[in-house]
Amino acid sequence: MPNYGQYSLPPNKHGLLSISTPQLLLHQHPPRPLSNPAQAPEAAACHVDSGAGAKRVRERSGASMKRKLEWYDLVALGVGGMLGAGVFVTTGDVARDISGPAVFVSYFVAGVSALLSSLCYTEFSVHIPVAGGAFSYLRVTFGEFVGYFGGANLVMEYVLSNAAVARSFTEYLAGAFGSNKPNSWRIEVDGLAKGYNALDLPAVFLILLLTLCLCHSTKESSLLNLVMTVFHLLFFGFIIVAGFWNGSPKNLKEPHGLAPFGVRGVLDGAAIVYFSYIGYDSVSTMAEEIRNPTKSLPIGIAGSVLIVSVLYSLMALALCSMIPYNEISENAPFSSAFEKKVGWKWASNVVGAGASMGIVASLLVAMLGQARYLCVIARARLMPSCLAKVHPSTGTPTNATIFLGLCTAAVALFTDLEIVLEMISIGTLLVFYLVANALIYHRYVNLGANRPLPVLLFLLLLTSTSLGFSLTWKLNGKQWWVLALFGGTSILITILFHCAVPCYRHPSSEWSVPLMPWPAAASVFLNVFLITSLKKKSFLRFGLWSAVIILFYVLYGVHSTYYAEEVEMGNEIGGGIPTTTSQEQPKIDV
Repeated sequence: MPNYGQYSLPPNKHGLLSISTPQLLLHQHPPRPLSNPAQAPEAAACHVDSGAGAKRVRERSGASMKRKLEWYDLVALGVGGMLGAGVFVTTGDVARDISGPAVFVSYFVAGVSALLSSLCYTEFSVHIPVAGGAFSYLRVTFGEFVGYFGGANLVMEYVLSNAAVARSFTEYLAGAFGSNKPNSWRIEVDGLAKGYNALDLPAVFLILLLTLCLCHSTKESSLLNLVMTVFHLLFFGFIIVAGFWNGSPKNLKEPHGLAPFGVRGVLDGAAIVYFSYIGYDSVSTMAEEIRNPTKSLPIGIAGSVLIVSVLYSLMALALCSMIPYNEISENAPFSSAFEKKVGWKWASNVVGAGASMGIVASLLVAMLGQARYLCVIARARLMPSCLAKVHPSTGTPTNATIFLGLCTAAVALFTDLEIVLEMISIGTLLVFYLVANALIYHRYVNLGANRPLPVLLFLLLLTSTSLGFSLTWKLNGKQWWVLALFGGTSILITILFHCAVPCYRHPSSEWSVPLMPWPAAASVFLNVFLITSLKKKSFLRFGLWSAVIILFYVLYGVHSTYYAEEVEMGNEIGGGIPTTTSQEQPKIDV
């Protein structure tokens, strides 16, 4: 029996040590510290830090994705992904009942929160430029299970939110043609349960059409999005200019002042309108298709969030300057404001057409991102390997795109919009929260050089104080001394952490988040605050879905990844996998 140093264990049936093949490889070839951040993609792709390992993982897709995207493509993808129809519905409800004329401040606060989260995404995407987005960042930082848990939740929420967006497309398109009935273009079936009996064929057609487009070419899909986004920006510009032209500053003060519901109303409004910013994370999933990811990704992610923040705030301000907040329509705020103030009855048709175009652009970007998440999860052998395949001629993850397109179409066909909306958002906010934690851990921990305990303790205390502040705000916001206690404690522990714990990684050659750990800590605080603002049904859905994906991981993912590593690494060192003959090893599709 050969001697393996400190390990003196009997070999298993394949002639390898029973400590598992990956452990044997790590003992024979211990991982080297990353001297260059450019090596991070290799570490993200494979637990063993070797170029051969990363290449082997990418070969699971059968072909490489084609690098054709520029920075302006990413900006258009980010803007197109966020500028959906949500602003046309959410603004009226928040302005009338929650924030008042200060709804534009709510959009600004939500934009700051989104920007902080996007900065965390940006640093990871620059140093780990792989297609998996948050899944890859969490996997390389916290391990396989955390990455899988976050990635699976994101994929599920992509499917649900895309179905909701597609169904809203039918309503806005019907409005553009003069119909005021939401189900006028749907087929109602008496035999189905309420909430599932309005079949939405236009939504299904749109999803399948975009699925075919995304399978054909990423660059052409990006050009289509670029054209639609330009027209959508012109449409937003028309609303802003026309709104200010026909508005008056006195409407911002009457009848009860700028912030009739106080600071609480402004912050509660920010928690609601924040979901209009979700979509920028899709840009990070395009990392393997960008010509120069180091320079283009920061511009694409952070730039798109800044542009959308300005547009949303100006649109909300223009609306409230046109008409007093208590007269704003909750269902059609912009079109009704133009009709009441200016007498433009055709405004509802224009708003319907513009919103429909925005919906198509946001749906295109979201479907682009969801397929790449699933593709990289399948590369890691946590989903069936067929979903990891990339078409050799188009360079797109065709199988993942078709599979998720069919799932989205099935949900959009039957499920009512309100039912779908109650089930989304918590998974996305959870992933934003985890990515912010991961960035702090990534910057301050180097296993083998320092202990992770102080960093983990800081993250636990920060989360606890953030949760205490958020629950106090939600349950009894009048106890200001309790809010000050939790808020002050959060700031104090961040100061102590900043002064006492040295930062291990100081990225210099590529883009990085400045003033760490403050932006990431603020992102943790704000995401916890937003999570606690969600309804009970969101937490119920999250619990049920989490149970399903954990069960799938235990029954399939653990065994699949273990077997794949034994096959691949056994082949790498030779003799690790039983052979069919003494001359030839079996070819296994990994």
